[in-house]
Amino acid sequence: MSKKLVAYFSASGVTAEVAKSMAETLCCDICEIKPAVLYTQADLDWMDKSSRSSVEMQDKSSRPEIVDYPANLDGYDTIYLGFPVWWYVAPTIVNTFVEKYDLTGKTVVLFATSGGSDWGKTVEFLENSCKGAKIVEGKVLRPGVSRDEFDLWVKSL
Repeated sequence: MSKKLVAYFSASGVTAEVAKSMAETLCCDICEIKPAVLYTQADLDWMDKSSRSSVEMQDKSSRPEIVDYPANLDGYDTIYLGFPVWWYVAPTIVNTFVEKYDLTGKTVVLFATSGGSDWGKTVEFLENSCKGAKIVEGKVLRPGVSRDEFDLWVKSL
């Protein structure tokens, strides 16, 4: 039996709730991708070009520092990787996380939360950071997704 992990980044708590439900439904481990410096509401103001999130997302080489991450992911075959969609890609802190590990031979199933954006170039931008892994474009979950719809999707994985 393969061992699974739900790893997620959540700036506002929305993705955290989805990730916790997913880990509970799948009966698997969970890991939060925690920024060394938490994001404030001002940091997340995408309309302000000088906000922290805007600056990070304009610089694709940006790798915000994270804390409290697992020493390794060797015991996991499948990693469910969750995040909010920012500017049609994963926040660069997600790259920080996956680049810390050798993901060769692992399956990385993406899931995201978004008020209206789709995947955009998410897979393309994560492929270089997830060297050796098989990336699966999972699902972008919108506000108001029913529990039944969510459970059906998770159980289909």
